[in-house]
Amino acid sequence: MQPPTVTLRPSRPGRRLAKLAAAVTLALAAGTAAHAPASAAAANPYERGPAPTEASIEAARGPFATSQFSVSSLSVTGFGGGTVYYPTSTAEGTFGAVAISPGYTARWSSLDWLGPRIASQGFVVIGIETNTLYDQPSSRGRQLLAALDYLTQRSSVRDRIDPNRLAVAGHSMGGGGSLEAADDRPSLQAAVPIAPWNLTKSWSGLRVPTMIVGGESDSIAPVSSHSIPFYTSIPASAEKAYLELNNASHFFPQTSNTTLAKYMISWLKRFVDDDTRYEQFLCPAPDDITLSDSRHTCPH
Repeated sequence: MQPPTVTLRPSRPGRRLAKLAAAVTLALAAGTAAHAPASAAAANPYERGPAPTEASIEAARGPFATSQFSVSSLSVTGFGGGTVYYPTSTAEGTFGAVAISPGYTARWSSLDWLGPRIASQGFVVIGIETNTLYDQPSSRGRQLLAALDYLTQRSSVRDRIDPNRLAVAGHSMGGGGSLEAADDRPSLQAAVPIAPWNLTKSWSGLRVPTMIVGGESDSIAPVSSHSIPFYTSIPASAEKAYLELNNASHFFPQTSNTTLAKYMISWLKRFVDDDTRYEQFLCPAPDDITLSDSRHTCPH
């Protein structure tokens, strides 16, 4: 199947104004913007960390030291608690945040390798426990949003988070839940459904930049009846990508997976942080031997 081409999202108007203001300030201070090579990066106040390389996005840990704490189900409402991972640095200002849901009958421990890996790249991450192991995608979507609200409003790291730069992700029914959350809250900056399962096949109203990651050999949520129809139904005007891992079963996210991590990090960086330095890893659609299919909305 020949992958279609679509277009990466430009920065939102508010962000363009913020970037323009920052660039003007730098130009006035330096006398000329052309003098300072660093001014291009400084013009984006959301960039975090050094310029990326293939090695840096494939690394088990990124440039930020991290810490973590547990969240009891007794101390929150709307979801079943979980674990928060966050960069310990206070020198870079606030960070974007992502909530991640496990799948049907699974606990956060099935995906917990993702927490420190993503946090070490400059994000606050909450891996949630669901209210019950059997919650359906719509419920998991609401729980992901409740977890983001907890992070930004009540958690001890809320001052480290930019509440306007939030994302969701999840595996299986949690991936289906991330589609539900993104559809319900269009102000989100990114979604990453992983081997997603959902009885709803059309997401024509979804506007959040969404990267769907499927497994070629998934027999529980076959890509032909889940990931691919989900991807196809998202409007061409929206930022979207589809990656399919070669020979991967439904359970590929439940062990450390470099391919998933590198593209998930790149997607979050590009759309949560508006960091165009990561566009090189996403556009054109990756030609990676670990992928059996890749499609992306890239500029012509």
